[in-house]
Amino acid sequence: MAGNTFGTLFKLSTFGESHGVAIGGVLDGCPAGLELDLNAIQLDLDRRKPGQSAIVTQRKEPDTVEFYSGLFEGKTTGTPIGFAIHNTNQKSKDYGHIKDSYRPSHADYTYDQKYGFRDYRGGGRSSARETASRVVAGAIAKQFLKNIKINAFVSQVGTLKLDKNYTELNLSLTESNPVRCPDPATASKMEAYIKEIKKEGDTIGGVVTCVLQNVPVGLGEPVFDKLHADLGKAMLSINAVKGFEYGSGFAGVCMKGSEHNDSFNTDGSTKTNYSGGVQGGISNGMDIYFNVAFKPVATVIQAYETIDKDGNSVKTQGKGRHDPCVVPRAVPIVEAMAALVLADFTLLQRANKI
Repeated sequence: MAGNTFGTLFKLSTFGESHGVAIGGVLDGCPAGLELDLNAIQLDLDRRKPGQSAIVTQRKEPDTVEFYSGLFEGKTTGTPIGFAIHNTNQKSKDYGHIKDSYRPSHADYTYDQKYGFRDYRGGGRSSARETASRVVAGAIAKQFLKNIKINAFVSQVGTLKLDKNYTELNLSLTESNPVRCPDPATASKMEAYIKEIKKEGDTIGGVVTCVLQNVPVGLGEPVFDKLHADLGKAMLSINAVKGFEYGSGFAGVCMKGSEHNDSFNTDGSTKTNYSGGVQGGISNGMDIYFNVAFKPVATVIQAYETIDKDGNSVKTQGKGRHDPCVVPRAVPIVEAMAALVLADFTLLQRANKI
């Protein structure tokens, strides 16, 4: 299986399966001498871990990260940073009923067709549990980036959508509720809705918005390695993501060029920011903001029809512990992937100046 590595200079390779002994990663390219706050790394993992509230999967995993290399006396050594997160609460028997059949909209069928073999326990490598490794690496990237602010939050669950721009929100309130929506009134409605969906044995999708502030001018390359293109790839690599838009996004098609153009101030900043902080594939110093759309979780705790590995129609029912809505736990994952992209482009920019 290829495709387990992300990045060019600030490079993460992940390993492990949902129901294996452990998941983890190797982060290569992190400069030496970076003093790491290990508690901050664990805090980001705690934001992603299962079992943290009534509206997420009740799998109970401590998700404690253990570092095996690349650190000495609290600082990075410049060598590969190896780490692991041990799985402690697997219930593999919950997946015995799909050993020979395929769950709709999962990777079961495509894995079997591509590799001729699959780990059906929780989806194996295709499980969103793999993203915990990304959060560890992303938390390190955040500390490397120092002054850059990376804030993601839930802006939509189903049809419930925030009617405020991120500039009108107090983003410090994002962690004040289990939905991770910085508007308390909207968050309360979203939480109630997710609980209702869960009672039905169903799932619902949503949107995570991310804002990157204090990004310096000049990150990104103007042709194939555009900054927004790599951000798009990073977000679309997250499980359950179905869409990515930055700046004005799809709403921009309804505007005239004269309305959409970002006029300059004398200091090089712009009066508006429909470009979303990126022009010509390169950061322009304005806030970078984007939306990431997540589909409803594919596992529904309802009876459904599917096919088995021999092509026969079969009836089965979803079992196990699953999120009724993935977006609350996806917030730190979106932040992590954004941090990995910015860290990589920061190192590339330094290399270009040598």
